[in-house]
Amino acid sequence: MTTPDPFPALLRAQKVWDTELPSFAPATAPQAPVELFHAWFADAVAAGQPEPHTMTLATTDEAGLPDARTVMLHGADAEGWHFASHATSRKGRQLAARPYAALHFYWPARARQIRLRGPVTTAPHPEALADLHARTTGALAAALVGRQSEVLRSYEELTRASDAAWERAAAQPDADAPSWTLYVLAPDEVEFFQGDARRRHIRLRYRATEQQGGWARELLWP
Repeated sequence: MTTPDPFPALLRAQKVWDTELPSFAPATAPQAPVELFHAWFADAVAAGQPEPHTMTLATTDEAGLPDARTVMLHGADAEGWHFASHATSRKGRQLAARPYAALHFYWPARARQIRLRGPVTTAPHPEALADLHARTTGALAAALVGRQSEVLRSYEELTRASDAAWERAAAQPDADAPSWTLYVLAPDEVEFFQGDARRRHIRLRYRATEQQGGWARELLWP
């Protein structure tokens, strides 16, 4: 007799948004998406959402094939949403070939998603270093290791490189990491999604207009 596969039952047993969901009135949303993002981010932190500053970054390579990974948000302001990596990494090479990307935040504690997409530019290297040096010793050590996305011959090789990088980061907190790059995504559109227990989800999309700093707002069917 064939043993039943337990995965389907396990999958269907998982609950979604098993908590009291917040309300959201799109008519009262601010004119610029970054203002609403700041408000929702603070609300996610207050709700105890783990790691609300992590996001999915989606890029495409020269052939147009997609890639996605989780990265850390380094800032969000009128210029755009900031993140960092090595220019020599896989995502760095993809952004050099096709400087357009998408970002996605998911905060299940509040049944909220935020989706962005737009062109990506690089900040001047001194800004990237200032951002790096404002972070932890571990962040600097990781940047000093470098070689991101290269083939690793053995884990011992990584251990040696990491130990050396930690020592240097502790001794030289202002050390340079030449390939470390700060990227800025200036969105063409930003969508805010508020989940609803009756599946009447609210989707508010901001679209950049030709007027400088202008945004058009519209609701989308869920």
